[in-house]
Amino acid sequence: MGIIGKLFGVFLQIGLFSIGGGYAVIGLIQDKIVGRYGWLTEKTFGDIITISQMTPGPLAVNASTFAGFQLAGTGGAAAATAGCVAGGIVLSLLLYVFFRKKGGSFYMTQLLKGLKAASTGLILSAAGTIVLLTFWGSSDITQLSWREIDVCSVVLFVSALLLPRIVVPLVTKGKGKGLGPVALMLLTGAAGFFLYR
Repeated sequence: MGIIGKLFGVFLQIGLFSIGGGYAVIGLIQDKIVGRYGWLTEKTFGDIITISQMTPGPLAVNASTFAGFQLAGTGGAAAATAGCVAGGIVLSLLLYVFFRKKGGSFYMTQLLKGLKAASTGLILSAAGTIVLLTFWGSSDITQLSWREIDVCSVVLFVSALLLPRIVVPLVTKGKGKGLGPVALMLLTGAAGFFLYR
């Protein structure tokens, strides 16, 4: 099986097990394409996640498209995207039929509570992965040192966190609407361009 077939198969698995949505699936994608197959480096994976968050569409689909393109061009992008989407479509249709019949039962309610807790954990794990990749360039927590932290990334992170909610409202004395996400991305992107040249 060539790389196109492997990409379809791997992302079909990812699509089938992406419980909790886009952020929850980041760890699964990383485990497959960085850890298990070694197709991409952690840095490239971090760049793909960043681009996937900034482009329109679901994060998991965008990440699969970019990863597939990085590995095998347009054919790879199509195969990875098709695999990721096919799993979700099939599962959604099956769950729709199932929940129409069994949705009100006590056991289903309890099952959904467990899935909510698991997806929250997966989302928090994905957030941790993004923070580690951004600040240290690696998600291996055992190899991290405070001396190797990327100070520019920390400054940009804190600025993006504080600017729209605290700084802008204080400066405009509550009259301004704050800083919107598009303006914030443009500002931090420009800052990153100058800081990382």
